[in-house]
Amino acid sequence: MTTTSGKDQWLARARQAAASAGASLWRVWPNVVLTALLLILAVPAALLVAPGFLGPEPPAPAPPAPAWQQAPATLSAHEGLPALSAAANLPAHAAVTAQLDPLLKADGGGDFTGTVQDALSGQVLFDRGGSEHRVPASNMKLLTAVAALRTLGPEHRFTTSVVTGPAPGQVVLVGGGDVLLGAGGSNREQVLGHAGLATLAAETVAALQAEGTSGEIRVLVDDSLFSGPALNPAWESGDVAAGEVAPVFPLALNSGRYHSAVTTGPRPQDSAMTVAGEFAARLRDAGAAAGLTVAAAVERSPEPAAAGSPATDSRQGEGSAEVPVLAEVQSATVAEQVNLMLRDSDNYLAEALGRLTALAEGLPGSNDGATAAVRAQLTEAGLSGDAVQLVDVCGLAMGNRVPARLFSEVVRLITTGTDTRLRAALDGFPVAGLTGTLDTRYAGEATAAGAGLVRAKTGTLNSVLALSGYVVDADGRLLVFSFIGNGLTPGAAGNKEALDRAATVLAGCGCR
Repeated sequence: MTTTSGKDQWLARARQAAASAGASLWRVWPNVVLTALLLILAVPAALLVAPGFLGPEPPAPAPPAPAWQQAPATLSAHEGLPALSAAANLPAHAAVTAQLDPLLKADGGGDFTGTVQDALSGQVLFDRGGSEHRVPASNMKLLTAVAALRTLGPEHRFTTSVVTGPAPGQVVLVGGGDVLLGAGGSNREQVLGHAGLATLAAETVAALQAEGTSGEIRVLVDDSLFSGPALNPAWESGDVAAGEVAPVFPLALNSGRYHSAVTTGPRPQDSAMTVAGEFAARLRDAGAAAGLTVAAAVERSPEPAAAGSPATDSRQGEGSAEVPVLAEVQSATVAEQVNLMLRDSDNYLAEALGRLTALAEGLPGSNDGATAAVRAQLTEAGLSGDAVQLVDVCGLAMGNRVPARLFSEVVRLITTGTDTRLRAALDGFPVAGLTGTLDTRYAGEATAAGAGLVRAKTGTLNSVLALSGYVVDADGRLLVFSFIGNGLTPGAAGNKEALDRAATVLAGCGCR
């Protein structure tokens, strides 16, 4: 049996043990707290450091692409404009006339004539003096385009070559009809500058090196491909001074311009010598590394370099080369050049193409040869070519006389005729409000509905305005048209708008 004194002793010992334990705990408590704190900080630190040892987490899988971004399982159906159909509603003559008559009114002096036809059937839907001979301005280029495509062919190219000269140390630059030469390297993606003088010079140097040529090289130029006056006497001197055209040679830089980006102002008056000088400079640069020097002065060849050879013949492939060809470059195709001529209404290019067409028909490469060739091709195409009066082939001369009906028939030949070579000209028609000489027109409220729909060749002289082209009307009929204003008040704003409003009406025509 435990006594009271024994209990007291046991309690005393228990208290003493507890006190001793508390004292020990108090001594180690700071260490416990510090350890816990270190553990708490170690966890996020470990999370931050771990990727450096374990690498980044794999990316989450990308969501599947939407259906419209998926590769198609099959090709989609062909989309585009439906083929022309003779079953589409044909506009009525009276309805078309009622629409156009109020619009084709001159602003001031002069008047308008015009013709509208259905392209498939040829049926005349509007005729106001369409058979009257009028000054057509640059609509003349449509006739030149047809003649060039029929005679030369859409894929034909012109060659600019370099041949050995008549005396040692001479080379002759031979013009083959390319008036769109560039000063730099040949750019096969462009029409202007497709053939470049820097490329021609580099190839010439390589050929001279291969022959072991050394010493000074002199450059001659043969521009004998064209004949007759280089400057048409029918052109107004003021137009020549303003740079509307220049003397025409069978080789030129930038279509007879000093620079491709400058399309107004004075032009070189001797494009052949301008090209020769630029070629000599490029030859000098290319020949420096080969130890060749090039004389600064250039001169005309005293005689044709190789009469009848492929290098000088615009038709190429006929005759035999009488003089070794050192190098040559090829122009853009006739189709590409025709489209550039129509889109930008390029007078110089038109005149060159006219002369080249004449040569291809066995006529002289002159202005008279060009106009005769265009007339002949119109007649061969079934049109009344002999009845027209032509004094140039670009339309700058006031002496030209062509009826609107002929232009509508020419557009009809291009769009739906049986000679598919003429289709190559379709891309050259300016698009209303978008391209070429129509790029700044069709922006007003009265004509905006025709923007992007009307495609037409423009013609502009001081007192002359013309517009010939084609449009698909609201019912799906392809309509061809030509409107020509003569004796107009120069600068009167209402005259261009009259033409554009008339074409816009055709684009929206139900006209029944």
